[in-house]
Amino acid sequence: MLNYLLRRGLEVIPVLLIIITFVFILVNVAGDPVASMLGEEATPEQIAATRHSLGLDRPILVQYADYLWHVVQGDFGDSYRYSQPALVLVLQRLPVTLTLAMSGIALAALFAIPAGVVAAVRRGGMLDNLLLSSSVLAKAMPNFWLGIMLILVFSVGLRILPVSGSGSVAHLVLPAIALATGVAAEIMMLVRSSVVEELGNDYVRTARGKGIKESRVLRAHALRNAFVPVASIVLLQFAGLVGGAIIVETVFAWPGLGMLLIQSVTNKDLPVVQAGVFVIALMIIVVNLLGDVLFRLSDRRIQL
Repeated sequence: MLNYLLRRGLEVIPVLLIIITFVFILVNVAGDPVASMLGEEATPEQIAATRHSLGLDRPILVQYADYLWHVVQGDFGDSYRYSQPALVLVLQRLPVTLTLAMSGIALAALFAIPAGVVAAVRRGGMLDNLLLSSSVLAKAMPNFWLGIMLILVFSVGLRILPVSGSGSVAHLVLPAIALATGVAAEIMMLVRSSVVEELGNDYVRTARGKGIKESRVLRAHALRNAFVPVASIVLLQFAGLVGGAIIVETVFAWPGLGMLLIQSVTNKDLPVVQAGVFVIALMIIVVNLLGDVLFRLSDRRIQL
């Protein structure tokens, strides 16, 4: 296990290097941030002076080397807009996004796991077909469209939930539903297929042959083994929700990392964009590693 963790830890380094390099290239071909900072009334002299003060007039390879050197030290520079360290701004918004992502994955699991078990037990029946059709529909709906529909129904029409912002549980309900719907469909289908597979194994047939009640066979044998892959997939889905929350946060004006990144892209605030993408990428890598380890600890037969 220790050798595996050390090897995976070393593999993270080139992956992060590739990610931060691509981000550096993309943000530098996106346009001149100085023009956005100073506005249309800025003179060429002001633009040139600002570019020089930010180091943007240096050769691109020099900028890249300086960028890598500071990233190694955890320094992404100061935000052009807020005049604060970019990494600090990102880390300040991260808990808000994590709250939304955890609410979304909890809501998805709360519905999807029981629904998947019911669909597996009633395989081929009307309820199974209904749940499968619902999951396909839920997966096909873009979360930004679903978010808008939720606002129209529950905020504009019924006026029982706030349209946007944060500060209370009521503000969290609609964005969590919009974020959880597609993930719930994936988890439900995985739970169903996993439980169906376990119910067809020899040990389940043996338990039934011994006269053990079906509910106990399902609970004590099939579900315990079926949830081994489900747990790791839920972790991976959570990592995906952190990155995928960007659109939902924009729809509901949720003041998280996603909203900050959208604003930074619009304003060409390059240090914040670079810091935000780095943090999200690092989080996804770490959660993937935890998922692999959890998978191994849950089933000793699995080789890392």
